[in-house]
Amino acid sequence: MRTVPLGRSGEQVSALALGCMLMGTSTDEAASTLILERYLEAGGTFLDTADCYAWWPDAPAGAAAFTGGESESLLGRWFAKSGRRDDVFLATKGSAWVGDPAGIREGRVSAASQYAGAGGDTLRHALDASLRRLGVDHVDLYYVHVDDLETPLEETLQALAGLVAAGKTRHIGWSNVTTARLGAIAALCGEHGWPAPVAVQQEHSYLRPAAPSVSIVDGEQLAYLRQHPEVTLVAYSPILKGVYDDVAKRQSHHVMQAYQGADTEARFAAVARVAAELGVTGNQLVLAWLLHQQDPARVTLIGPRTPSHYDAAVAALDISLDAATLDTLAAAGA
Repeated sequence: MRTVPLGRSGEQVSALALGCMLMGTSTDEAASTLILERYLEAGGTFLDTADCYAWWPDAPAGAAAFTGGESESLLGRWFAKSGRRDDVFLATKGSAWVGDPAGIREGRVSAASQYAGAGGDTLRHALDASLRRLGVDHVDLYYVHVDDLETPLEETLQALAGLVAAGKTRHIGWSNVTTARLGAIAALCGEHGWPAPVAVQQEHSYLRPAAPSVSIVDGEQLAYLRQHPEVTLVAYSPILKGVYDDVAKRQSHHVMQAYQGADTEARFAAVARVAAELGVTGNQLVLAWLLHQQDPARVTLIGPRTPSHYDAAVAALDISLDAATLDTLAAAGA
């Protein structure tokens, strides 16, 4: 499996990262273990989770509702059984823990109103709790999961610097963040000598957003990342819940709200045409397209729910796209 530099941290991470969001909830212990083992056998090393994963899936009949922390807890059990902690680059996130998941499920409160936020004490306690669930003494990368505009940025960055100094995380990152905010973060880190983010995790796929979103990479953010190779893009939801192979989902899933328009339709048509020529699925083609992108450098983050989903996704590693095919895909809808 190809690796890419993580910013200028000196780390090399797998170009295809494994998202563990649904492990311990929608994906049971046995299936999660199988996916993890197959990923490491394929040469993968980059595991991604968060403290809030995952309170939203439906629990089995008769079982207690999920509250968050299930993914980290499952990984902790797997590390204890397998002894593979030192074989992986482990990332988790804080700031999006919710205090009332039942209220969100019942529609009484919004998720955003429940986010724990990125206050200094909040992050310190959150990372300690994550380390306990994971059964480790440090993580390799700790993200601010949802940007907190209510807390002074200096407070958040100083707390993160303290976590690095304490050896509880080796690097920091940010997710769901605007380009202007990334610039402000970098400036403050430079001014105070604090560790700066080496990764930014955003929604990123072959489709181009038609509507602005704090969570989706747009042209401005790609231009920023080209100019700032010290930050590596980690692309989450690369196949947008599988819409490249599911026409019905394209028409109904909320993930499509930011992408509607003629440009998107042209890009869907290009994917369908090229995938048919190559004898692969649309989802596999888009993953392969992302894995071929190097300007700026990026990591493609998959989040399979089942071993078969994992097998289908990892097959993209074997798809080679020549320059003419990449040009065809780049030109579609432009």
